[in-house]
This record gives sequence, structure tokens and C-alpha cells, in this order.
Amino acid sequence: MPRSDHDPEMLTALLAGCRQAERESQRRLYGLYYSFAMSICLRYTRTRDEAMEATNDGFLKVFRDVGRFDPARHELSSSFRGWLKRIMIHTAIDHYRSQQKHQHQEELNDVAYARLDGGLTALDTLAYEELLALVGQLSPAYRTAFNLYVIDGFTHEEISQRLGISVGASKSNLSKARAHLKELLKKTQHHAYARYVG
Repeated sequence: MPRSDHDPEMLTALLAGCRQAERESQRRLYGLYYSFAMSICLRYTRTRDEAMEATNDGFLKVFRDVGRFDPARHELSSSFRGWLKRIMIHTAIDHYRSQQKHQHQEELNDVAYARLDGGLTALDTLAYEELLALVGQLSPAYRTAFNLYVIDGFTHEEISQRLGISVGASKSNLSKARAHLKELLKKTQHHAYARYVG
């Protein structure tokens, strides 16, 4: 039976090898976590090639910074996955920013945005895979705001700092992302959700 990343002994050995820059340990760690890392980067990029580039860049950071990962903090496998996820998200954001640096970002002055409390919406009832497919159709700015805020749990302040935009622009991008997602629901004939998106 093949050993997985849930085997703390194997993961400890691989991480120790990566700290020593052992190619075989790096190759095996990459193989174990590639799909997980790629699934994160795919949410922030426009194409599979861009996601692959961000994933590979992320693994370079993992190998460079593996000495900073403290395996004694929590349960090894889940804490390493969380650490890896953070690196992949930040790498994908850096990739996004490098592509957007010459584009004008619209900012709003202190506009208040209230969350609607009208019960379940179509977006709440979508399957995760359906939602990710629709999010993938958004513009890069809207897709990034939606992923960071809704899926990965960043605050608007954190998004503002990470992307170099105002909090108002972050809120605006999220609001517009939700509006575009509702339009996409209508266009893709999600009849079961039509009453929610009015």
C-alpha cells in the first residue's frame, strides 16, 4: 500500500530531505502535493499554463523556505497543507499583480456595502465545482477578490494590502463579482436558481 502525505513519518523524512536540498525528497514532495497546489492556483489564474507557472514558482518558495516551517506546531500533515496553501495563494496573487501592474484599477471612496440577508441565494446553493467553474469566467480582478474573500477567508483589509488597492476597490470588486456570477447563472440556465437571482 503506497504511503501518503498522511504518513507523518514519511512527511517528516521528506521535509528533512528538502531542508538539505535533496533532489529526490523535493521531487517526492512535489509529486505528493502538486494536485493540491495546482487546484489552488487554478482559481486565481486565467489558464492552466499560468496556474502551472504559479504552482512551480510556489514550490520553489516552499523548497527555499522549508526551514521556516515548524512541524511541531500542530498535526503535521494538516499544518503543512495549510502552510503550503498560504504560499500558493500568495504566489498566485503575486502572479496576478505582475500581470495587472499596468492596468488601471478603479477605486471607490468610502462606500458602504451591506451584505444581503435574504436567506439562501443561488450562489449559496451551487455545488463547489460549479461555483469554481463560474468564478473562472470572471475578469482577473473580480475572480481574485471573490477567491480571496469568499473562498479563502481574507478580509478586505488583507486583500487591500496584498493587492495594493484600496479597501473600497476590494469591496467593489467583490460586489461586481457577485453581480457577474448572478448574470452567469442566468445565462447558463440554472433554472432551479432563477428565483434567487431575480
